[in-house]
Formats: sequence, C-alpha cells, structure tokens
Amino acid sequence: MENGALTLNIKTTISQNLDSYVQNLKSFLAIPSISADQKFKTDVAKCSEQVKKMLLEIGIPKVAIHQTKGHPIVFGELVISDNLPTTLVYGHYDVQPPDPIELWESGPFEPVIKKTAIHPEGAIFARGAADDKGQIFAQMKAIELAIKNNSLKTNLKIIYEGEEEIGSEHLEDFCIEHKEMLKCDQILVSDTSILSNSQPTLNTGLRGLSYLEVEVTGPNKDLHSGVYGGTVANPAVILTKILAKMFDENNKITIPEFYDDVQKISEQEMEVFSKLPFDQEKYCQDLEVNSLFGEQEFHPLARCSIRPSLDVNGIISGYTGEGAKTVLPSKASCKISARLVPNQDPNKISKVIEKFIIKNCPDSVKVKVKPHHGGYPYVWPITDPSYVKAEQAMAKAYGINPLPLRGGGSIPILPMFEKTLNAKSILLGFGLDSDQIHSPNEHFGLGNLKKAIEAIYYFITD
Repeated sequence: MENGALTLNIKTTISQNLDSYVQNLKSFLAIPSISADQKFKTDVAKCSEQVKKMLLEIGIPKVAIHQTKGHPIVFGELVISDNLPTTLVYGHYDVQPPDPIELWESGPFEPVIKKTAIHPEGAIFARGAADDKGQIFAQMKAIELAIKNNSLKTNLKIIYEGEEEIGSEHLEDFCIEHKEMLKCDQILVSDTSILSNSQPTLNTGLRGLSYLEVEVTGPNKDLHSGVYGGTVANPAVILTKILAKMFDENNKITIPEFYDDVQKISEQEMEVFSKLPFDQEKYCQDLEVNSLFGEQEFHPLARCSIRPSLDVNGIISGYTGEGAKTVLPSKASCKISARLVPNQDPNKISKVIEKFIIKNCPDSVKVKVKPHHGGYPYVWPITDPSYVKAEQAMAKAYGINPLPLRGGGSIPILPMFEKTLNAKSILLGFGLDSDQIHSPNEHFGLGNLKKAIEAIYYFITD
C-alpha cells in the first residue's frame, strides 16, 4: 500500500501543478536559442542564463555558466552523500532553426497549447518543445519534486549545453578539461522518443552519423539553356546521376565498403520487432505516402534503427524562383547524411562516400566534397543494471513494461561520454516520432510531459 500511495501522490502532485509547469515551459520556449545562426548568439546566451535561474529555483545549490569558444555550458551540482552514486543529467537548451517559417501554424517562439488526435490532453507547440527544452524541463521538475520530498537516492551533476544541434563542437574539450568535476556513475539523457503513448519503449542505442556536402561546378557562369544546352554538361544533371547511382533497384546502397563493418543483427534483436505494435498502412497514411522505401527483407522499424541508411538532405541548383528562367546552371550542390550502426566508423564512411562521388563524376565538370561533423553509434545493453532500473521506472509511470528499441537518430556525444567519463548513458526520453522535431509545428504532448516527470522522478528516487 505504501508504494501505491506514493505513486498516487506523485501523479496527483504533477497534475495539480501542470498549469504552472506549462506557463514556465512557455517562457523557456519563447527564447529563440538557435545555435546554428550567429544572429541568435545573444539569445542563446540569454537562454543559458534562464537555465541557470531555473536550476537554482528547483533547489540545485551550485550552478555556474561556463563559456566556451562557442555557446555556453550550464553546470549544476547537488551532493547529498559520499555514500550515494552520482548521476550526470544531460540535455541541451539550443534548438534547430524554425525554417520554413511559412509552414508554422503558429509562431515557432510563441508557444500555444492545441489538442490533437494523438494528444487529447493537448500539446505545446513551439520550436524546442520536444527537442530538447520540454524534456530537460521534465528532468528539472522531477528533480525539484525529489528534492522537496527529500527522496533523492543519487547525487546529481547537471550539464546542459547550447551546441547539440550543431554537433556539440566544444563539449568534448569541456569534458576532458573538467573530467574530475564531471565524474559520475551513470548519465541520464532525455533527448529521445518512445514508440507510442500506449506502448512505451526504451532506446537501447542510437545510430552514428556521417555528413558531407557536395558541389559540382560546370561552366564559369549560368548559361542560356537554348544556346548551350546539349553541348555543355549540366552540373544539376551530373549531380543527380551520381546520387541515383548510390542505390540499386532493391534500394540497397551501392557504395563499395559501405556495409563492410555492419554488425550482424541477432535473432533476439530481430524478435523484438515482431512484438512492436506497428500498423504499416496507418504509418503510410500519416506521412501521406503510398508505400515505404528501403530494404524489404527488414521490418520497417528495423530499417530506420538497426540498419544503416543514406539520405540526400537538400539539393540546390539553378533557378528556383517563380515562373520560368531557362538557364543551364553553373553549379549544383547537395548535402548528404548517412546513419550508421555499430562497428561502422564515420570517418571511414565519409571517405568511401567521397571516393564514390569522385569516381563517378565525369571530367566535363569539377567536384568538391566537404565532410562535416559526424559521430559514432551508441549501444546501451539491456543487461546493464541501469537499463533494468530505467525499465522499472517507465513501467511504474506507464503501467506497462517498455520494450527495448534502438533509435534511428544520432547523439554523437554519447560515445564520447563513455570514452571520457567511463560511464554509460541512460536514454530515458519521452517524445514521439510524430512530434515533428526539426520540422515546422514541433510539439510535445502534455501527457508525455507528465509521464516524463513521473518516470524520471522514480528513476532518481527508487
């Protein structure tokens, strides 16, 4: 009975305080902390000050802002006892650019609550709502409740950075420089998603990332397509031909050595997908596509989690304005990303992609390939004691056991954390893939917010 009473008390407390939570979260989301655009550098700094203020208000006694060569890192610490383990709580307060603005139904930095079919209680719409301000807000509120109830069972170190959306460029140097300050037993990360509100999942890993930019150059200026078309190579045509060669008729990636180091998937891991509730028809309807793409021999959710992938993220060339302009463009460029699985090295993958592009580019044009930031895959074993603890916390909050599932996205700093701090990261996230992170109309369900606070509370107090 005692545990049941405690569960009821926490659920009730969260529900009773939800309105004030939402108002505080709205103020947090209203700050346009866009790390990728230098025009918002002041806003990112302002947001770091807000994070510091919030941490002090929830009861973290020691909080400091550390300047980097880029955007600030906020660090907080609460030590209860030398006999307790220490949890490093990680998240990021920077957000993606909101573009294209015209597709937002409300202002990206003017948070509003709307009800949806998936979120009948309502969802908060704003850039950063699910990625990651809403989720670190849940961390803070769970910590606040634990402090007020005097129920914390772990010392806390908190690190919130302002550069995750641009590759956490200065975080590794910070961790190496402050290794002793960040020393911990485990790392709690809330920056991932669950499969659905009726079937929660725990991310047992994330894919790595290789990112490149390609530029194909033909003539020294845009040409009249009537005067020169058919004589001078068109960079846009050449680029799209190269990209098309990257896949065969069965949608497998044709780049030599791309699959060489891919870890073989165990039968146990494949069995997990058969247990996951997945309606392919509804999945297609939600995305308004007629059918799915990829390696047909794998479950659709396996294709975007435990298998590597390759995507063109954008193409720019020629005239794209209103009406017609018959030009043969001087240049064509694109951005490419590969999502990687265990044993794949992002540096090697970038090199084999670059090699493939150069080999398949004719001498009628020139090509430049520029690698950008990347990251290694990360795996969190279900045999790890922290997984069992996280599983129990989720089950207590949701009333159903979560299923293990690798995520398809990337958090490149997780392997760095493990290497530098010698600690495993616990992926306790609560967004949904349908929350439109990185897209217009990003949102986070109020029901998800409540469950996030509750589950994180159980994790740090049980």
